[in-house]
Amino acid sequence: MIKNFARGLAVLSLSLAPLAAPTSVLAQNTEVTTLGDAVHRLPVADEQHEGYSRGHFKHWNAGLDKKDDCDTRSEVLIAEAVEAPEVGDDCALSEGEWVSYFDNQEVEDPDKLAVHHMVPLAEAWASGAAEWSPGRREDFANDQSAPASLVTVTERTDRSKADQDPAGWMPPLPGAHCRYLSDWVSTKLRWDLAANPAELDAIAVFADGECKNTSVIYRAVR
Repeated sequence: MIKNFARGLAVLSLSLAPLAAPTSVLAQNTEVTTLGDAVHRLPVADEQHEGYSRGHFKHWNAGLDKKDDCDTRSEVLIAEAVEAPEVGDDCALSEGEWVSYFDNQEVEDPDKLAVHHMVPLAEAWASGAAEWSPGRREDFANDQSAPASLVTVTERTDRSKADQDPAGWMPPLPGAHCRYLSDWVSTKLRWDLAANPAELDAIAVFADGECKNTSVIYRAVR
């Protein structure tokens, strides 16, 4: 349980920790700033949706451990569980416990959870990923190296958000707003994805106000 809970603690600390995080725990080339600053680092561009298909992003692949019979989705579920699930043949998961930070719901059935792309695939495509190689899009869709990239949430909130950016959707739990925007911005900066003007304006409302000092920690993927 301690091992599986570690990722959840890491996610929370990266989003909410004071800006002065110990450099010893940060990977090389990691950027540390506040949401109030990070929002100004986002490139701005109109979205280009033409040609999008989920098939352009290979997911889920074999994950980090190629020998565990678990794909990326299952590995994230195992890592983010607050109570470890049973892992059966072919990585079939049962029981366990998860907490969806979008709505603070506790879930015990892994089939009622979604492993959610913080920046949805369609949003990524429209914000710059259309120009990427297939390999880079696969890396994005299966990114377990940054806790914000893939998060375990209830199916309901996953469907509610769909492909929307912060201009169209925010978590139903008000206490999750600052973390969510930190995760969103850090993921876009990590992958050098643009924000459209309406999206940037929506983020700026919080970045200039209640979430101004929320930490944003990211390491760019080149």
